[in-house]
Amino acid sequence: MNPATALRIVIVAPDSLDPDPADPQARVEVERSRSLRIGLLENGCNIVAVLPIDVFLPDRLAQIAPDLIIVDAESEARDTLEHVVVATRDARRPIVLFTNDDDTSHVRDAIAAGVTAYVVAGLAAERVKPVLEVAMARFQHEEKLRRELADARSQLSDRKTIDRAKGLLMTRHSLSEEEAYARLRKTAMNKGLKLADVAQRILDVADLLG
Repeated sequence: MNPATALRIVIVAPDSLDPDPADPQARVEVERSRSLRIGLLENGCNIVAVLPIDVFLPDRLAQIAPDLIIVDAESEARDTLEHVVVATRDARRPIVLFTNDDDTSHVRDAIAAGVTAYVVAGLAAERVKPVLEVAMARFQHEEKLRRELADARSQLSDRKTIDRAKGLLMTRHSLSEEEAYARLRKTAMNKGLKLADVAQRILDVADLLG
């Protein structure tokens, strides 16, 4: 299955496509929004919802659990992005911003805040699919790096905990480093626990008893 056509997409934007006739800027924004949605549909994407910015956004995103979030914004782009980034803080998802605002001074801040792709100016329908595919690929790559970094930090923390527990056993029971490690390992195996968890329990008990 094509990666782009399988996407379940939520668009965060004003849900009305009926602009105020007296507001030319609103008409421009609505036309951009309409073109974007047509481009998504023509590429077989599944638009599961169009959500407004309100206090219910985090709950709605959590309930829908989309594959990708598109922010369709203009004058309120910065505020909209902040709301979306906060709403996805606990369950990260790729975020693509589509805007006609040619002021690119905020691109760096948007990317740093969690936006996966920042698309400026009009987008032809045939360009929608590759943009989304690149956004998904970039997001998956960044998430892989994030997990690897978190794992590395966790392993380093575990090693420090184990070393502290070994040192404590060596001091209090006159054990060699090998003997202290063997005791930790045996306890972990007998109790079906991770070595770092046993080490932390030993340290917790030592702190409690003083």
